[in-house]
Parts: sequence; structure tokens; C-alpha cells
Amino acid sequence: MPDTSASPVVSLLRRLAIAFGALAAAALVVYFSGDGYVDNNSTTPISLGDAFYYATVSLSTTGYGDIVPVTPEARLLTTLVITPLRLLFLIVLVGTTVELLTERSRQSVRIERWRSRVRDHTVVVGYGTKGRAAVETLLGDGAEPKDIVVVDTDRTRLDQASALGLVTVTGNATRSSVLRIAGLQQASAIVVATNRDDTAVLVTLTARELAPDVRIVAAVRESENVHLLRQSGANSVIVSAETAGRLLGMATTTPSVVDVVEDLLTPDAGFAISERPVEESEVGGSPRHLPDIVLGVVRGDNLFRVDASAVDALERGDRLLYVRKATLPDER
Repeated sequence: MPDTSASPVVSLLRRLAIAFGALAAAALVVYFSGDGYVDNNSTTPISLGDAFYYATVSLSTTGYGDIVPVTPEARLLTTLVITPLRLLFLIVLVGTTVELLTERSRQSVRIERWRSRVRDHTVVVGYGTKGRAAVETLLGDGAEPKDIVVVDTDRTRLDQASALGLVTVTGNATRSSVLRIAGLQQASAIVVATNRDDTAVLVTLTARELAPDVRIVAAVRESENVHLLRQSGANSVIVSAETAGRLLGMATTTPSVVDVVEDLLTPDAGFAISERPVEESEVGGSPRHLPDIVLGVVRGDNLFRVDASAVDALERGDRLLYVRKATLPDER
């Protein structure tokens, strides 16, 4: 879960500094009040080393009794100064130990509390190049960071996702227990953006078994594996290698077309492809006659091109795929 507190290393170093500060303060108090303390095993005055020794055994409550305050002033100083420092030292020591022992329990409680509240979120498996691009697109379309869960085994990638405010889960997404922690059963969609096609198939199979109704979008490197993903339960399969290859081929002869395609795929700049419901005033009309540039019509579970005869007249419940203006494009 996203956490804005200091890192464990910084927190530990801060507590060590407080503990050693308390130890040094107690030692200096004893050293500068050396006349009020006596070493039962020596006749020499209390040295700085003796003061640190007394502070160590006193603050840790060991108390061997070899160095003791003997004058009223030293005993008063021990009561008013050494005892509070002892309490501070113990609080830091015990507090750190208890926090380390209870961190896993607190994290489990936070995860369960989050899972009980979250609904209709998106799970992204793999935070490599494809996963990051998918998250950027979701955020560009208006998704809240807390509604995106990233699952990966790479700690560095998860730290990058957490820095954006995303919820992160460490683990192998081919295991149903990991997807349960990510709340897949309450999710609206899962994006499978792994680096290997066989891993994508296993993740898709696990996700479909765990959440029969979730929408699964998967990326594969080779087109020959598309049917495996669809048989495994993927609703949409993107062939990343072939798509990139087509754009590369187009860029050699028609680079402007590639620029337009990239612009349409970028939701927060220039133009973007979006989906919206048909308005009441548009029912019965043709999608080709609308002010928006309509590319297709979604009716039920079917997608029709804008020139298909089946959608010559729009119906209630139809959804339009159209080109919307996101922001002014950069001048080139």
C-alpha cells in the first residue's frame, strides 16, 4: 500500500541516534558529577569511560551496583535526569522491537481494509515498458492512482509504481493467492503485460479461473500465441511485436500517418480515441452525420464500423467510438 512515512532505514537510524544521544547525555551527567559517584571496585575518581559504563548498565536496567551515587545531589540528579533518560532509552528500544514484530500484522490489516473497500479497479501485471505505458494511459483517461494495482516481482519497479501513488503487490501473478491480494475478484479489468508469452498464458488462466467476469487484456510478443491467450480466457489480445513492426514499416514511407496514430493513442495530448454513450437526441440518426468523427459503434458485445449497415440508425444503449480533442497539439 502507498506509504508516505520515512523509509525503514531512515527510521532506524533516527531511533539509533536518539538512543545513543540518551546514552551520551547520561554519561556526561555522571562524568561532570563524578564527585557524587563512587566505584566500589576502585579508589580512583570516575573517568569518562566509567561514566559511559555506568550509563550503559543503568539505561539498560542491568545495574551491577559497582558504580553508585552516594551524595544527595548525585542521587537527586539520577532521579531527575538519569531515570527519564532510562525511560527514553527503553521506549526507543522496545518501540522499535514492537514495530518490527507488528509491521507484518499491520500491513495485513491495511490490505484487508483496502480489499473490503476497493471496487472496479484495474490490476496491471508487469510494470515493464508495456505495463508503464498502460498505467500512463489509464491515468491520462482520468483513472485515480488508488484504483490501479500493480503486480510484479521486481522491487525497483514496484517502488517506481508506489511513487506514483499506485497500490503495489509483490509476487508472481500466476499464483491465485497473489491475485487475491490484488483484489482481482472485485476488479473491473486486468492488464497482463508480462515479458514472456507463456507467463501471460498462465496469468490469464489463473485470472479467468479466479474471476470469471473480469475483463482480461493481454499482450503477447508473437501472433502465433494469440489463440492460446483467447482460449485461456483473454477478452482482448494485443500483439506488441507486430504492432510495433507495422508502425516501423509505415514510418519508412508515410511517417505522418505514424504521427497521427501515436497522437490518437496518447490520451492527454492532441487527439484521442474515446468512447461515449449515444445521446437521446442522436437516437435514430446516422453516426456518419454527427459532429464528432465517429470510428465505430458498440452495440451489445459487438463492434461495428461506422459504415456498417447495421448501425445506419443509432439505438438507445449504443456506444460511440469517436475522436475527441484532448489538448492543443504541440507545434512541430
